[in-house]
Amino acid sequence: MTCLVGKIVLDVTAGAPNNGLGEDNVAKVKQLRIGRDVHPYVSAQAFRRWLRDSLPAAEPASPVVRSGSGQKQQAYTQGRPDRYFDDDLFGYMVAVKGDKSKTCQRDTVLATGTFVSVAPRRPERDFGTMSRGFGAGENPVLHGHEFYSAELAGDVLLDLPRVGVFETDGTGLKVALPEPAAKEAQENGAEPVTFRGSSALRLTMDERRRRAALLLRTLTAVRGGAKQSMHYGDRTPAMILLAPIKGGVNPFTRVLGVRNDRVRFDADVLRAEIDAWADELEGPVYLGWAPGFLTEQRERVRSELADLVTTETVVIGHPRVLLGDLAERIERGERDTWFEDPKG
Repeated sequence: MTCLVGKIVLDVTAGAPNNGLGEDNVAKVKQLRIGRDVHPYVSAQAFRRWLRDSLPAAEPASPVVRSGSGQKQQAYTQGRPDRYFDDDLFGYMVAVKGDKSKTCQRDTVLATGTFVSVAPRRPERDFGTMSRGFGAGENPVLHGHEFYSAELAGDVLLDLPRVGVFETDGTGLKVALPEPAAKEAQENGAEPVTFRGSSALRLTMDERRRRAALLLRTLTAVRGGAKQSMHYGDRTPAMILLAPIKGGVNPFTRVLGVRNDRVRFDADVLRAEIDAWADELEGPVYLGWAPGFLTEQRERVRSELADLVTTETVVIGHPRVLLGDLAERIERGERDTWFEDPKG
């Protein structure tokens, strides 16, 4: 069982990419307090929405069904991971009362954490006015909003053996494909397998490779976020650290720290974790680091890890180039062992 695990860092400059509940006509950014410190954040739900919206236009998205009214509304996708990339990678829950032929659930294959500012950053408050078309002497309408500059970091995990594999038995909502959908998927080429103790259907290897590669490429090209009319900014990750590791433990959650109120990449932490988990790593640690982001640290880290770079234990490069190369290797079948699960 191989998972790609690591960290994604977003570099927000004078932005308000994810807003919370407004107060007194002021749009507030999402933020949490740790002691007296304030840390803005972007929710995992928001980032996953950006990721969905950043998929190529040619990739079909699972249609959303909405039913009910008031507080009894429901909204869910088709729940067809055999047909749709996003149902496969992002998961779903379809609970249709009285209709077991449609009731199903899939836990996410791509797990993402909350993107929290590494260093404390108190949001600033700005205000605007609306007076267009008002008569002479009329007071303008005031409105306010918050924004901030910060480096936001979140953990990530991609369970590669589960890409394109869907449970067809189990208990309750653990069934990913109920019987009618499973029958159709099998008629379209999905093969029956046993996966982690359950009966399942598995898509072709070519399609599983394609979906994993598509996700990696999309991670480097994320766009989206709120307040783009006033606080437009790049939302592609400034840094992506990914490593193939057995079992899904993520030992790289603490590679970023704070020194003198500034974010610092700690090469010693990365080296220590690589040494500690060497028997579980199934390939190099990929460190995608965009030029211009923490510039003076980029070359320091490359120098401090020079021996690991020489042996290709660590590979450093532009996020888009690095993950694009990994995506190509996956598509060529060079990483097929990562999709295998010994428990299967």
